[in-house]
Amino acid sequence: MQPGDSVDQSLVREGEEAELGALLAAEPDSVRAHVLMGDFRARSGEEDLARYFYRAALRLAEGRRLPHYEADDARRAERRLAEIESGAHARREALLAERGLPPDSWSPRFRHFLDLAAGKRKLYAPQPTAFTYPELAARQFYDPAEFGWAAAVEAAAPAIREELLALLGEGTDRFRAYIQGSTVAGEANRELLGKKDWSILPLCENGWLSPDVVERCPGTWETVLQAPLPRISGWGPTVVFSLLKAGAHIAAHTGMINTRLICHLPLIVPPGCRFRVGDEVREWEEGKLLIFDDTIEHEAWNDSAEDRVVLIFDVWRPELSEREKYELTALFSD
Repeated sequence: MQPGDSVDQSLVREGEEAELGALLAAEPDSVRAHVLMGDFRARSGEEDLARYFYRAALRLAEGRRLPHYEADDARRAERRLAEIESGAHARREALLAERGLPPDSWSPRFRHFLDLAAGKRKLYAPQPTAFTYPELAARQFYDPAEFGWAAAVEAAAPAIREELLALLGEGTDRFRAYIQGSTVAGEANRELLGKKDWSILPLCENGWLSPDVVERCPGTWETVLQAPLPRISGWGPTVVFSLLKAGAHIAAHTGMINTRLICHLPLIVPPGCRFRVGDEVREWEEGKLLIFDDTIEHEAWNDSAEDRVVLIFDVWRPELSEREKYELTALFSD
């Protein structure tokens, strides 16, 4: 019984709770039953339980064609869940400020944690399309400052750009369409099949060198060799110039295996070029590395009127031991 309740009110609430419990037991996959129970818990001031039932209703609704009355229920659940989360977030923010931790002082991961709790951000898990290596952190972007080799790569960006511009001065005929056949990325980007809207010029691809490109871009090649490239015959490394034409879009997709990270060194970036990993969208900045886990859903846009070019290469995950790298190399080598 809640403080101030009459006996009659308490009995009414108990009866409603029993009725809704019976409905859930009879129809465990019912969106409506979960929303009604969420409404009941919210009216009773039980926010944690209201969250639980609203979230369960939305999970059940996801991907289903609902009758109009249940679609209305799901929208109500989404709206009320957002209201609960917003109120709870405001209270947490006020509490932290009172304790000397205003929002502008929060560390990035702590802010991410609170945004997830408030429903402001969605948690994206790695989804490798081929192999999942266990016990590796789920991180969308990595800070280049965490990697000892990154500063040298960024410092070399102007020289790498000059080598790229010399190649582009001869046109883009040597670039080939990235999507050339049936791949997971290709399934998500069928409209790019065989098209140069997204194209690459490899220095090395799946461990196979392109000697003529390396010869034309010696500074680029020497620079990336400072990074911990996975040298696996027939598998890695991959080092390519990647060109995204004006107006092009790369649809959301995920990579094959989470034992590597992907590095973008932006070289030609007109305004209006965006890149999303998970729930975070960034703009490429010339000469500034982006390092990310490509097994987390990602996509790219070039909304400008000019082409965008980045240097892409892959590196070992820093969490892997030398023994693990040796074992993975033995497994995947041709």
